[in-house]
Amino acid sequence: MTPSPPGLFSEATRRYALGVLIVVYTFNFIDRQILSILMEPIKADLGLSDTQLGLLSGFAFAAFYATLGIPIASYADRGNRRNLIAGALAIWSAMTALSGLANNFWQLLLARIGVGVGEAGCSPPAHSMIADYYPAERRATALGLYALGIPFGILFGFVAGGWLNEFFGWRTAFFVVGIPGIVLALVVRYTVAEPPRGLSEGRSLTGERSSIAATFVYMWNKRAFRHLAIGGALTAFVGYGITSWMPSFLARSHGMSTGEIGTWLGLILGIPGGIGIVAGGWLADRLGARDPRWYMWIVAIALVVCVPLSVGVYLAPTAGLALLLLCIPVALGNFYQATTFAQVQGLAPLRMRAVAAAVLLFILNLIGLGLGPTVTGNLSDLLAPTFGHESLRYALLLCALVNLWAGWHYWRAGHFLREDLSATLAEENRNNAG
Repeated sequence: MTPSPPGLFSEATRRYALGVLIVVYTFNFIDRQILSILMEPIKADLGLSDTQLGLLSGFAFAAFYATLGIPIASYADRGNRRNLIAGALAIWSAMTALSGLANNFWQLLLARIGVGVGEAGCSPPAHSMIADYYPAERRATALGLYALGIPFGILFGFVAGGWLNEFFGWRTAFFVVGIPGIVLALVVRYTVAEPPRGLSEGRSLTGERSSIAATFVYMWNKRAFRHLAIGGALTAFVGYGITSWMPSFLARSHGMSTGEIGTWLGLILGIPGGIGIVAGGWLADRLGARDPRWYMWIVAIALVVCVPLSVGVYLAPTAGLALLLLCIPVALGNFYQATTFAQVQGLAPLRMRAVAAAVLLFILNLIGLGLGPTVTGNLSDLLAPTFGHESLRYALLLCALVNLWAGWHYWRAGHFLREDLSATLAEENRNNAG
């Protein structure tokens, strides 16, 4: 099989595809995180506990999102990734809109599960497509731009959700953000080009595609992957806890309305958060080009630095000071996004890339998205007899300390990254020579 020429697609085509995928990922996070800004009115309307809210925003979504992502990614490694993304987008958008019809915990739980099922088909095939569009030396930057969908989605979801709730109620908010995604699915299906596998490296796919189990074993046997996966999961644990519960913290401890919270918190998570993702990817590409260990070490340093500032956020006496201090931890806490996913694409052979991304997402989301909001909610309920309505403040503070543990894993991942990247490349060269 002749390798696909790197110049098969123009730079404009690459940029258009990346731009559309960023918009898709933005919708992914709008629909995923809008529940966070709506939790207080939903709690009052449906009579839910913090533990139930934690399940809705965390484990109920993550269990299906993370688990189904792996078999879906297995299909993506042999099927059309663009079509898969378009179908997944239509499903999660429809289920988001249906969330507005829920009348009790169980109905909302089923709708959230549906959102998780649909969103499982987004990132693994998107990462695989981007890896084929962009070569290794540009990949962290490209994936960093793709990851801007996270802060963009949170920004729009929080601002729109907060004010839609103020004027029309939480049910209308779900309808308004869910329905446009169905139109976007048609745009993806009919305007985005599917790149040949191995395009960016000028290599072709050789050998049999690996099974899910074989991919998991292959990736887990790489020490760099083990440490970056655990480090990423712990970082996501803190990040999802903040995203899910910060609106409730600002409402309970500082008396802010959903509109105010959505505006200020959306801007902070969107702008400093986006800067952190892009800056993390850019710095990783620049420093990592000289020494691959810096792809991981830049994240380790960022996570350790943000811990004392995070503690200050939760102990701040006023909302203004808390929001001001939050800007830097939000930016530094997002440094891991681009380089983590980029290095996984480098550590995985061509035939494993989508499944490797799904394996990483499985670990990140089961621990981060699944346990972050859930553990934070449980801690808040456990601390309530002692701290009353301030219990969430101290639950979030305790969870912020987990970033120290995450930083250690990224430091260790850096020690093994160069050796593991070289081993993957050598294996691919042997397969091509054979």
